[in-house]
Amino acid sequence: MSEQSAKPYLVRAICEWCADNGLTPFLAVKVDARTRVPTAFVKNGEIVLNISTTATRRLTIDNDWVQFNARFAGASQEVSVPMAAVSGVFAKETGYGFAFAMPKDPAAALTEATAPQPPDVEPTAGEGPGDRKSEGRRKARPSHLQVIK
Repeated sequence: MSEQSAKPYLVRAICEWCADNGLTPFLAVKVDARTRVPTAFVKNGEIVLNISTTATRRLTIDNDWVQFNARFAGASQEVSVPMAAVSGVFAKETGYGFAFAMPKDPAAALTEATAPQPPDVEPTAGEGPGDRKSEGRRKARPSHLQVIK
């Protein structure tokens, strides 16, 4: 049995937290063929949606879809977003929320994974952190950030 994604639970949790604190939940979406959103508001293949209870009607967030009706430029439209297209959820006022790793195009991912990487060079003996020779050649520290899928 495969493990279920935590993304829908985190989206619902941030929405509930926003409601409890009088904040406005926004949903960042990477638009694809299955995403039904008003195309006039899509920029660079992405759209940000206000999913507060005052901006939507019949909002449902299940494990596979986010669906609701909302008004865009005065016209009511049905919005349907697959959970896989959700790239983030956050509070408008504070920016607090989550960004999710988005799956890449398989061909682009393969190209990136097989591209030659420059070797890490560590300073040699006698070179300190302040020496000009060692600048740009120090080994980078690993990130402390964690991607949540």
